[in-house]
Amino acid sequence: MINFNAGIYDIIVVGAGHAGCEAALASARMGKKTLVITLSLDSIAMMACNPSIGGTGKGQLVKEIDALGGEMGINADKTFIQSRLLNTAKGPAVHSLRTQADKFKYHEQMKKTLEDEKNLDIVMDEVVDIIVEDNKATGVITKLGCEYHSKAVILSTGVYLNSKIHIGEVSFNEGPNGLGYAKSLTENLEKLGLHMRRFKTGTPARINRDTIDFSVMDIQEGDEKITPFSFMNDELDIEQVPCYLTRTTKKTKEIILENIARSPIYAGKIDSTGARYCPSIEDKIMRFTDKESHQLFIEPEGLNTKEMYIQGISTSLPLEVQIPMYKSIKGLENAKIMRPAYAIEYDCVDPTQLKINLELKCVENLFSAGQFNGTSGYEEAASQGLIAGINAVRKINGEEPFILDRSEAYIGVLIDDLVTKGTNEPYRIMTSRAEYRLYLRQDNADMRLTQKGYEIGLATEERYRRFLTKKEQVENEMKRLQIDRVTPNEINELLVSKGGSEIKVGLSLYEILKRPEVNYKMLEEIGKGNEDIPNEVKNQCEVMTKYKGYIDKQLKQIDQFKKLENKKLDENIDYSSIDGLKIEARQKLNKIKPVSIGQASRISGVSPADISVLLIYLEQMRRKN
Repeated sequence: MINFNAGIYDIIVVGAGHAGCEAALASARMGKKTLVITLSLDSIAMMACNPSIGGTGKGQLVKEIDALGGEMGINADKTFIQSRLLNTAKGPAVHSLRTQADKFKYHEQMKKTLEDEKNLDIVMDEVVDIIVEDNKATGVITKLGCEYHSKAVILSTGVYLNSKIHIGEVSFNEGPNGLGYAKSLTENLEKLGLHMRRFKTGTPARINRDTIDFSVMDIQEGDEKITPFSFMNDELDIEQVPCYLTRTTKKTKEIILENIARSPIYAGKIDSTGARYCPSIEDKIMRFTDKESHQLFIEPEGLNTKEMYIQGISTSLPLEVQIPMYKSIKGLENAKIMRPAYAIEYDCVDPTQLKINLELKCVENLFSAGQFNGTSGYEEAASQGLIAGINAVRKINGEEPFILDRSEAYIGVLIDDLVTKGTNEPYRIMTSRAEYRLYLRQDNADMRLTQKGYEIGLATEERYRRFLTKKEQVENEMKRLQIDRVTPNEINELLVSKGGSEIKVGLSLYEILKRPEVNYKMLEEIGKGNEDIPNEVKNQCEVMTKYKGYIDKQLKQIDQFKKLENKKLDENIDYSSIDGLKIEARQKLNKIKPVSIGQASRISGVSPADISVLLIYLEQMRRKN
């Protein structure tokens, strides 16, 4: 077949999942003529697994995407059907927003956003090869014989590379939800020098709503006061849809154990690595043999469908086993399966082959993002897509890459973990991965990142003005709290009623608010509130007041962290030539090519002694120059 020149673009994005959408929108909004190529228009921002956005750690990512000028938070706010702020019984460092989405509306709204974006074209085709000239990516070739030329290419192929579905003894090459798969690209990427690997994920069955007995389940309502994902929204008010909580039974466990040999994982048909933090029900039963039941959430897939998602019981058992297994669950005795559960294997790349800007080391101007980089989750994918899109634009503009470090954002933690440490399983962000999570709260993501988003040309003028207004409101309110005072007569009765001790002399509102039993609502009850500021400003001021000592301590730790991050390493250093480094350290450093002493210190196999050698080497080079 003779290929023909089908168009010339600045940037081409391969794949239109959550990573591809953010990459394409960032590129187009930063002024570049952009093309996104997808296997199916129906797969744009498709929520192939759970119908939700956010969650612990993930909610922080969505807030950061939004603060920089990305789309996921805005789209989630337009299409959610239930909203809950998680971990509110704990400290603000782990407060994380999670919404149930109408997954069909989410897809439709994001597709419309892409279609309406100027500078952005969408075509349905399969990319089979990357055009490389002088070791630079200059375009792609598609199955239909199209050659599209560009200055940079972003790979965001999701789970579609050589994807294979497993349902018991039945297996076949196919993408999620019956869509096609990419057959040829993996082989050609390997020819370019990429080391590929095989990962696995899975999804539960979808059950017809009319066949579920919700009366025996615990209802899970959304929050009365809705917290928006996007900083562009002050308040949201919709009629929310409930979710439900149930459990597996002893019978469920018996059915699974009787048929465990028919699970492709335990039958040896699947040897790829699955997500540790999203195990199949077979894994749960085999790992936790002492547990007689497991918690499940019943979640609606959308407002105009009867499909219900059974969270917590993904499986690849045969359909004839799935049917009695689901029927053994409390409330699902009459359940009818509309879509069977399945496991899916796919090809992805070893992320240590990436630079910190998400550009592949072996081919210049070739970037990658999302599950192709070994992550799991819509939010992790979207975060990488946004950064890859920004950096592809900056690369072809001849500008320095846009890098967020571990002290600036969860996005920085995610990317640093991937490119520095790598991953042997689908990577999932968690609050425990962030050393500075009290500083990296979701409520202050705009304070941390919107200025940066505006300076690189992604955050809009309107967003920037809202950020400046909020910043000024926070500063003014913190000053007011320090100045305004409260007397014992005004507050003692209320303090005692909340279990606190009386005050003997007048105190500033700031000192009163530091007390664990006091919140902003109490200040309003005694006439010391501020009706001129929104709730998000009040919440942020309250956190800054109550946790000031801890935040200040973390900021000092960040200063120490920055000192090592600011000691830059040239990517062309040959670590084999540096005396004093252990052999393992030389090999790892030559593979990763860290950009700083800080990054080098986080590489597995590089010891504190090796870091001392590198610091001496840097000082010698400084004196020599």
